[in-house]
Amino acid sequence: MKSTDRRSFIKSAGLFAAATGLSTMLPVDLFASVKAPFFQISLAEWSFHNALFGGKMTNLEFPVRAKKDFGIDIVEYVSPFFNKKERDSAYLKELLSITKGEGVKNHLIMVDGEGDLGDLNQEARIKAVENHYKWVDAAKVLGCKTIRVNAAGRGSADDVKKAAVDGLGRLSEYGKKNKINIIVENHGGYSSDGQWLADVMKQVNNAYCGTLPDFGNFRISAEKTYDKYQGVKELLPYAKGLSAKTYDFDEAGNEANIDYDRMFKIIREAKWSGIIGIEYEGSKYSEAEGIQKTKDLLVRMQEKYK
Repeated sequence: MKSTDRRSFIKSAGLFAAATGLSTMLPVDLFASVKAPFFQISLAEWSFHNALFGGKMTNLEFPVRAKKDFGIDIVEYVSPFFNKKERDSAYLKELLSITKGEGVKNHLIMVDGEGDLGDLNQEARIKAVENHYKWVDAAKVLGCKTIRVNAAGRGSADDVKKAAVDGLGRLSEYGKKNKINIIVENHGGYSSDGQWLADVMKQVNNAYCGTLPDFGNFRISAEKTYDKYQGVKELLPYAKGLSAKTYDFDEAGNEANIDYDRMFKIIREAKWSGIIGIEYEGSKYSEAEGIQKTKDLLVRMQEKYK
């Protein structure tokens, strides 16, 4: 571009900016664009489990705290904190009204205590599947896209895998009808074996069934743990969310037990993108402090791994 043409272009751009109410202070590169982070940050309600179990906070107050105290506008609920009101339409409408008023997005519900989807007894397994239906329904009302479940069962690894494929397959069909994802967290037992859970996903083979890799939950038993980095890598192809577990922090604000740099290199290499939830489980810091430290760490990861 000739110098005279360049001056004319900049002058025209400045006049356009002034006419549209924009600043005439143009950036050096007029065509530069800000690249959005490859993941969004959400807050898992479990980070407040002490306050919630202690009666110092309610499920209805959780999304308000997330937004006002931490500037987080995506939330992940935990089923016990609904206090058996998951079928109460008035309660769900009140919660939805609160989140809409605060500008908060309801992302998922973590469901526990509804039976083993990998139970070897078919009658018990089907009952567990049906117990989860109400949570799919509640998620739909709240505008969530997902519920998190567990692939638990007692028996050999192969037998529980076969049962879990059946249970998850049945539940995922119900999820598909309602356009709600059914995702499994590595949550102890066989599910904390990345290869085992990845194989379950392959066999279920349903677009509405996936995983929620948790950075810290890779203990298979009291005697056996699975490599957390390998586990996340194996589960990422099926991941519809990630759980950023934290326990403690060093002086630089890094997680003391999990190498977040190594973890995020794995995530970036997999070309994964989506929502990553804060799940603080430590005792050294208060829940609020732990949540903030985890958010600060995730923001650094956003900036570092663009």
